Amino acid sequence: MTRALLVIDMHAFLVEGLWRGDGLARRIAGIVDRAHRQGVPVLVPHQVGPPGDLFDPALDGRGVSPLVGIRDEDRIIPKRATDSFWETGLDEALRSLGADTVVVTGAATDYCVDATVRSAATHGYDVDLVEDGHAPMAAGDPGAGLSPEQIIAHHNAVLSRAVHPGGTTRLVSAADALR
Repeated sequence: MTRALLVIDMHAFLVEGLWRGDGLARRIAGIVDRAHRQGVPVLVPHQVGPPGDLFDPALDGRGVSPLVGIRDEDRIIPKRATDSFWETGLDEALRSLGADTVVVTGAATDYCVDATVRSAATHGYDVDLVEDGHAPMAAGDPGAGLSPEQIIAHHNAVLSRAVHPGGTTRLVSAADALR
């Protein structure tokens, strides 16, 4: 098994609005540190948008939060969609590394994490979804009547049972990721 760590959309401004964002960032930092110590590549799918967009890189807080411990040698993968694989070169980067398993963390549970986990499996990768390493926004989904805890539990359950033609998805805790 050759792994790579994906740290999705941990923008500084998003961490502030995520459910328990500071704690999430610190858990992810522990996994990032473990990846660095083990020589596991760290790839950072990072949403970018056009000028004036919420994800306009020129706006304050649009860089990766320093809380997650990303280093200069880690690879930032600019993306324009919820699926980190869509027109980004992520698949090619992972294949060039010989990765067959991706460890997935980041934001937001019900958007980019969900889309990327599904796409990774469809692309043939096994996925270790860090069950306590992703979060939705702090408000949850009020329109659907879901709390942040319910969103996380739902996505962990659905993604770990989903059937894809490629890889499989298993849940791992932040403490056990990359062990």
